[in-house]
Amino acid sequence: MQYKHIFGPVPSRRLGISLGVDLVTHKICSLDCIYCECGKTTMLTASRKEYVRLKDVKKELDHFWRYNPDPDYITFSGSGEPSLNSGLGEVIDYIKEKKSGIKVAVLTNSTLFSQKQVRKALLKADLLVPSLDAVSKKAFAWINRPGNSIKVNEIVKGLEIFANEYKGKIWLEVFILPGINDSRPDLLLLKDAIQRINPDKIQINTLDRPGTMPDITPATREQLDRVIRILGFQNCEIIAKSCRNVSAGVQREDIKSAIIETIHRRPCTKKDLLQILCVEKQVIDKYIKRLEKQNKIIGKNRERGVFYQTLKD
Repeated sequence: MQYKHIFGPVPSRRLGISLGVDLVTHKICSLDCIYCECGKTTMLTASRKEYVRLKDVKKELDHFWRYNPDPDYITFSGSGEPSLNSGLGEVIDYIKEKKSGIKVAVLTNSTLFSQKQVRKALLKADLLVPSLDAVSKKAFAWINRPGNSIKVNEIVKGLEIFANEYKGKIWLEVFILPGINDSRPDLLLLKDAIQRINPDKIQINTLDRPGTMPDITPATREQLDRVIRILGFQNCEIIAKSCRNVSAGVQREDIKSAIIETIHRRPCTKKDLLQILCVEKQVIDKYIKRLEKQNKIIGKNRERGVFYQTLKD
């Protein structure tokens, strides 16, 4: 079965072995971040509805559970903002009912936390990984390119309210791009907001795959260390690539479908696919060559190597 709404499992930087769930179609989001590895937002919206049918998501989860070992986490992320789907809470309930031993994580851009129904749905997750890249209006508009209804002060207030209600873990992600959101005044404003949210961890990230703008560059280790010094939190860390050893038990049998599902959401190098799919290099090489001949995928040269992505039908 080739999945449309779930992907992986992948060895996550933060979550161990994680099965992804995508509750919106590409690329529906409330932001159009310049660093987004999924590409430019094609539908910029803050309106919640059932963007993909929940019964289809449940059907795919049931199929995966029938034929694969359980992952450490089921993670809501993917092609856009998961909280835009009005059925997010229902799907979390379904996972908890069917697989109580699997933890649920939600990666979110935090834009809808001002809505009570969104906070209520997210209270059911075990781990929340919200992003907050900037608090100043100028930097927020530059890096995140929000829709007109999205206000950064409302995001911070919503996160603060949620954090006071939530019993799970919050790992706040801050994405740093040099010259855009790393000035000392910007970081001090961010520090004040983080103090009010009081997350369990602050995770500093930077560009790894190509974003939506070709001229943006990743921060160096020295630049990220400077950010941590200015923020001054003991629970602040730089996110590193996954180095966890993954057992063969998480390998997908349908490698061709798994490659397509993975790079449809974000471009990957062969090395990325080796880590994600847990197969030998010659297997990846074979399927990449086959998919290129079938005009299913294309490789594009970037700074970190050749990134493969799907071709539109």
